[in-house]
Amino acid sequence: MRFLFVGDSMTIGRAGDWTWRYRMWEHLEATLPGGYEIVGPRSGLYDPAVDAPASEAYPDPAFPAAARRHLAGWGEGWLHMAPVIGETVAATGAEVLLVSLGLIDLGFYTNCDQTEENVRAFVAAARAANPRVRAVLLPVIPNVRAGYDAAFAAECARFNELLAKAVADLDTAASPLLLASVPESYDLRADTYDGTHPGPSGERKLAAAFAGAMHQAWGLGGPYACAV
Repeated sequence: MRFLFVGDSMTIGRAGDWTWRYRMWEHLEATLPGGYEIVGPRSGLYDPAVDAPASEAYPDPAFPAAARRHLAGWGEGWLHMAPVIGETVAATGAEVLLVSLGLIDLGFYTNCDQTEENVRAFVAAARAANPRVRAVLLPVIPNVRAGYDAAFAAECARFNELLAKAVADLDTAASPLLLASVPESYDLRADTYDGTHPGPSGERKLAAAFAGAMHQAWGLGGPYACAV
């Protein structure tokens, strides 16, 4: 089973971050040992010193190079990933997409309706490359800007409604889609280091959201066992 992590700054992480990708690797090692592969064209963390994804400074040196692979970028969203997901799925043979996108789109590039159009384009391109691809999509999770910008908060809420509708509309037996649940206990003070990007506890909660969705709907893997 080939997994591809797709996301923005919360997924790529910055130099020194563990990342929720690492937490998911731990989970896959525990629940699907020998039965999975992590794929993707990138492997680095974002390095703010050079403003580029040029760092391999993961805290755990035992995190295998092959498990570091992803399709994530600092400042990238559905707008950026929709045009490249097809070629990435084709090149890597990805079978399960774990996707965390939307905050960057709504914050800088597109409104909720335009962002939802890019979600649909993303799914169509992924399926053109692999008609049996599966995907788990995470809604926009709580963030600091939504706490003081009412218009932005409304866009996030509306997009999450549109995302849920898109998942329901596009889900098929051949290529199933899941909407992961936003962790109920997600706390900006405890689970992020700046009100947006997850710290260690936030990373575990995001990994748990993906793991729980896959296990409950598809029987894939198992319950997320790491403490959150």
